[in-house]
Amino acid sequence: MAELRRGGIVVLRGEDGSGGLVIAAESCGPRALQRLQGLAQNAPVLVTTRRRAEAIGMDIPPHIAGGMGETNKPITLDLPEGVPVDIILRPHETENAGRHVALRHLSRPVASHAPQIAETAIELAKLSRLLPAVVLGPLSRDPGNKRREWAREQDIVYVDATDVAAYEETASRNLQQVAQAHVPLEGAENARILAWRPSDGGKEHLAIVVGEIDPTEPVLIRLHSECFTGDLLGSLRCDCGVQLRGAIAQIAQHGSGVLLYLAQEGRGIGLVNKLRAYELQDDGFDTIDANEQLGFDADERIYAPAATMLTRMGIKRVRLMTNNPEKIAQLERYGIEVVARVQHSFPSNGHNENYLRTKAERAGHLL
Repeated sequence: MAELRRGGIVVLRGEDGSGGLVIAAESCGPRALQRLQGLAQNAPVLVTTRRRAEAIGMDIPPHIAGGMGETNKPITLDLPEGVPVDIILRPHETENAGRHVALRHLSRPVASHAPQIAETAIELAKLSRLLPAVVLGPLSRDPGNKRREWAREQDIVYVDATDVAAYEETASRNLQQVAQAHVPLEGAENARILAWRPSDGGKEHLAIVVGEIDPTEPVLIRLHSECFTGDLLGSLRCDCGVQLRGAIAQIAQHGSGVLLYLAQEGRGIGLVNKLRAYELQDDGFDTIDANEQLGFDADERIYAPAATMLTRMGIKRVRLMTNNPEKIAQLERYGIEVVARVQHSFPSNGHNENYLRTKAERAGHLL
């Protein structure tokens, strides 16, 4: 993930021996692209999602992969000549309109040489909090699994597709508590913050524990995804800030409970991509359509980390403060019994009516 974010090349190998060289499209510089072209055994292609391809002006025939409602399945396109890869992924820069016209004419969908590699490459870009679009240099099939040694010789990071697919679950299972401290909070002075980190040093999650927990009884909890703009700056575009402070106040009033502060900004797409989604919302898209225009799913969050943290705190039964049925389903999937749902909603502030309406009408939130 670090290699993709800095514009480097990654070697992917599929279970069937297929392989590819991958560069994140938004950080693809000319030197890295030239090196990829020299190493790849077939012409590089652009891989993104159908919805993203359409958002940047491509006309995709209905029969091409990613059709039939699967708008965020990977789609493989000819790499356009003379158009910088990072530019073609930014459709709202009007000064580049000419390049977008060129893109429509130069790019066409092509058959994927290795569908698993294409799908894995998109997932790796998402995990890296980058736009789900990559340049892929196909490699010949590798039945003897010699690709790892070849990557080492070329000084390129290597990863198996199966490890990418399992990453989120593996990182969640490997969460360990690494620090804790008493932190008096406004309205909840008897509070502790516990920090959790996966074994690879990745995303750190927090548990805010108020009062003394009795794990033999259902514990009042809230799962809260971090929101820099709402939680810290008091943004009125969402209801995250008031939900955070309201949950802490309600837990304190109850006497005890836990708020899990999960590192999955912007419904899991990251802060930078959330700001990109905001731009699209300003053009009239709702929160779900904006995420999908960027190539993401409507909601990329997972709650395996929350279940791991609760389990390791000895909490197996909870009263969950939420309006999102998906959180209930996810916790129960990972073995946490949700004995009751506690309503947790706040009035519109005059700026977030459409945001709340979308949550209710399209995401199924119980507002």
